[in-house]
Amino acid sequence: MSFSAVAVEQNKGLVLDANILVRAVLGKRVGDILERHHHHADFFSPEICFEEALEHLPTILKKRGVDPSEALETLDHLQTLVHPVRVTSYRKLEKTARSRIRSRDEDDWPVLALALSLNLPIWTEDQDLFGVGIATWTTDRIELYFEDV
Repeated sequence: MSFSAVAVEQNKGLVLDANILVRAVLGKRVGDILERHHHHADFFSPEICFEEALEHLPTILKKRGVDPSEALETLDHLQTLVHPVRVTSYRKLEKTARSRIRSRDEDDWPVLALALSLNLPIWTEDQDLFGVGIATWTTDRIELYFEDV
């Protein structure tokens, strides 16, 4: 079964930006939301977002004086809750995504392309993804998305 078929079947799902993955590692709230809802909703994120989180977390943790080993284990665990998606699954929408986000941060095109390919909203704190023609949710409002589940 393809990722899009799973999302359509369940009728609930979200595409997560890298900043949400980082928040899931650094805080408690995002991880709790993912744990609570992963049984009735599907969460997806481009593999590049996991790579981005892995790249930035050690620096963030070092500044906070925190040992990165536990945090990196948490990031690994997230892959049981959030499906990492290869670029080959959404590359056909790269041009469309880049054109929608060009005046902002074009590096965010994988998140937008994946959301377009799955026809799912995006969970992000990145304002660059607001107003690109697809619904976006922020952590402070995300529980509203799950109210009908």
